[in-house]
Amino acid sequence: MSLRFVTGNEGKVREARAYFDGITDVEQVAYDYAEVQADDLETIASRGAVEAYRELDGTEPLFVEDSGLAIEALGGFPGPYSAYVEDTLGIERVWNLAADEENRRARFESVIAHVDGDPADPDVETFTGTVAGTIVAPRGEGGFGYDPIFAYNGATMAEMGATEKNAISHRGRAFATFAEWLAEDE
Repeated sequence: MSLRFVTGNEGKVREARAYFDGITDVEQVAYDYAEVQADDLETIASRGAVEAYRELDGTEPLFVEDSGLAIEALGGFPGPYSAYVEDTLGIERVWNLAADEENRRARFESVIAHVDGDPADPDVETFTGTVAGTIVAPRGEGGFGYDPIFAYNGATMAEMGATEKNAISHRGRAFATFAEWLAEDE
């Protein structure tokens, strides 16, 4: 069995391959689905998965993943708009927004949407993972996205290796739930 992962994000693919190493292959599928603007990640991931499934012939199951960073002092910003904010402002400016806040608590959330079945009315299952942490000044050379400014137990995600990060990260937790479901489904 191979998992088809619809994403253009090489960092997410590396994490998926590291997580599922020895369990199954992860095949990256390059399709740029329309990302709806919504206030919750489950809606975004589910709609993206269904669109990709239909456009890619609807014959083989696939999954997409969407994630967001929510900073408490900023009212949950950037939340589901994290990719856009990273592309337009960059992580340094997000850090600058949070730097003077007394409360720098934040959480990462990941939603995986898996789709299969009849393309006209496909079955969609979602899996969520969350991790709480703190926003810090950028540090570390690994990871991608907001990893350099998100600390968990004192270390940023960018300072962790792939195995350590997958064990505690929002995406790793979503992958774990997804893997359990796949095992039960077989």
